[in-house]
Amino acid sequence: MTNRPGAVFYISLLILIGFVAVGALHPDQLASVASEALGFTTDHFGWLYLFVTTGFLLFCIGVGLSDYGHIRLGADGESPEFPYPAWLGMIFSAGMGVGLVFWGVAEPMTHYNEPPLGLTPPQTPEAASLGMRYSLFHWGFHQWANFALVGLAIAYVRFRRQRPGLISEAFRATLGKRVDGAFGHGINILAVVSTVFGVATTLGLGIIQINSGLGSVADIGFGSTQQLAILAGVALIFLLCSLMPLESGVRYVSDANMLLAAALLLFVFVLGPTDFITAAMTNAIGEYFSNMIGMSLVMTPYTGEDWVERWTIFYWAWGLSWAPFVGSFIARISRGRTIREFILGVIGMPVLLSMVWFATFGGSALFFELFEDADIAASVSQEISSGLFHMLEFLPFSGVTGPLVLLLIILFVITSANSATFVLGMFTSHGTISPKPLMRVLWGVVQVMVAGVLLLSGGLEALQTISIVAALPFMILMIFMAASLLKSLREEKRQAEFHEALQRSRMERMLEEYEDAKANAAPDPWSAPIEQPKDYVDHTL
Repeated sequence: MTNRPGAVFYISLLILIGFVAVGALHPDQLASVASEALGFTTDHFGWLYLFVTTGFLLFCIGVGLSDYGHIRLGADGESPEFPYPAWLGMIFSAGMGVGLVFWGVAEPMTHYNEPPLGLTPPQTPEAASLGMRYSLFHWGFHQWANFALVGLAIAYVRFRRQRPGLISEAFRATLGKRVDGAFGHGINILAVVSTVFGVATTLGLGIIQINSGLGSVADIGFGSTQQLAILAGVALIFLLCSLMPLESGVRYVSDANMLLAAALLLFVFVLGPTDFITAAMTNAIGEYFSNMIGMSLVMTPYTGEDWVERWTIFYWAWGLSWAPFVGSFIARISRGRTIREFILGVIGMPVLLSMVWFATFGGSALFFELFEDADIAASVSQEISSGLFHMLEFLPFSGVTGPLVLLLIILFVITSANSATFVLGMFTSHGTISPKPLMRVLWGVVQVMVAGVLLLSGGLEALQTISIVAALPFMILMIFMAASLLKSLREEKRQAEFHEALQRSRMERMLEEYEDAKANAAPDPWSAPIEQPKDYVDHTL
């Protein structure tokens, strides 16, 4: 298989360079058009985001629990490429990473200031409880189901069916040879563009929080100039990492991520309000499961409230726009896992870690706000990315933990961006699992350019807007992707049952032939029973 660039590479690059040029020359007009597109998308398709994302979750659970769960993503008996700790670490770092650090304190505190759907008065214990519940919901099973669906579809066709690791290949069961033509190219181009916008959103969020952290630690100003400078510095690091192989690049940075994140988590849990954290987590998990169906499908047609669009739909759209990248990356590192093992690892373990993270960091912030007059809520209201650093000031060694959090954010940004360059290289090199380093560097530069334009065009609001708009067409494709995957699994099961029945039939026929041959065979004198000594003598003579 050649990994030379083809039509997907050139057309995708042209579209994204055109976007960068328009955004750089006319940032205000870009922001205006994006805002109008956002309004159209949420007004007409907001309900679809809710139904489809919930459907993806049910689909993944059903496949994992079904008879298909034993199917291995690779040859029968093949061992996993990566051990469990490294595998889970790369999944978590690529799938959540900097977003979890950004929103770990910011989201519960924002909901505390502005309770979801106006269900309770702001800045009350009830608002705190509601904020924790919705934080777990937004970073819970629905979000990871988006990644799991794409990852499972790609891993199955790549390692089970030995097809290229392209998004379009996931549709071969339903589209046949049409995926080799213009239609397949269109699917892959859409995946590339959606991936770049989704990762640029996360890259921008990380840069905003790094800027906020530098302001807290080193009194550096907050603004677009500083953010572009930070973006350039971080870009240099992850572009250098892009030149390294996956096994010695992303994996080691991911391992460092997880170790540092675990150390900070343990530090806050032990030295923070431990009893409050455990109680808050227990309460939030109970409320999450008790209200999951209602939260999954709630809308506000009678009040005109836009909270669902600004939060839940944004999160689902963000996850959908990330799905080609995260799903393909998870597929790449999941060779040798069974489908059931894959679903549990991609949906179960990261959600559990997210729950612990929000309970520890968000719960600590709420404790200090409610019982220590910390005024973190006001800080978040003024600058949403400052909440984590403000919370750490109420714990010992804040002069050390602040810089460590900055390092953690930088490492998460590097992991996400580096993983994305790898996946984009796959998409635009005919699905090869080893894209050329220079191809990965090129896509890293494109990500940086798009993130820079979005930061100039409106910061966080522009980042959120582009995620929602870019996710819509790919969400439609994912519906057909699920149908194609199910068709492939059913076909494999039918083939397995056919071969099993054929083998059983052959064995039964062989047994019948043996019994017939045995019954019709002439008696063997040597096998006849010897009853008298005379018979024995006659036999031997």
